[in-house]
Amino acid sequence: LFDEPLSNLDAELRVQTRVEIAKLHQTLGNTIVYVTHDQTEAMTLADKIVVLRAGLVEQIGSPMELYNHPANLFVAGFIGSPKMNLLDGVHATAFGCETVGVRPEHLDIVESGGQWTGKVIHTEKLGADSYLYLDVGMEEPMTVREDGTTKFNTGDTVSVRAETGKIHRFGKDGKPVASV
Repeated sequence: LFDEPLSNLDAELRVQTRVEIAKLHQTLGNTIVYVTHDQTEAMTLADKIVVLRAGLVEQIGSPMELYNHPANLFVAGFIGSPKMNLLDGVHATAFGCETVGVRPEHLDIVESGGQWTGKVIHTEKLGADSYLYLDVGMEEPMTVREDGTTKFNTGDTVSVRAETGKIHRFGKDGKPVASV
């Protein structure tokens, strides 16, 4: 049983220790219960993830099952870093649902014909990737992943389109309706 074993380590030591734990698990072949709030730890170390909220199981599955097919809005917003963009109101009604979810890596900036338009309020350049944060009129900004050489800067207005088949639709009950 591991209870947040890496929480007090610096970033470099955290990565090294995560690799060592993965190797140990593979070598021993024993079942390990690993408790963490860290998305990277959960996604990289787990064969199976149990997402809990207030003591109740929200979803059980492989990391990629939870990532690609969240059982509800809580799991959709919890799994992944950065988290899934969740848009409601007029941003979702065009898709016939209460809330639309789309991951940052499934959004493309297009010249025209995008599903959403927003103003770049911040850009994080992280080397191979850049994250653009857009004001699309929601409480939280929309996050778009671009390559590290993005040409967009704070103040630019951009049009965004989701990749085909990568939009998650959720009903009033927070459960999936169907992906489009």
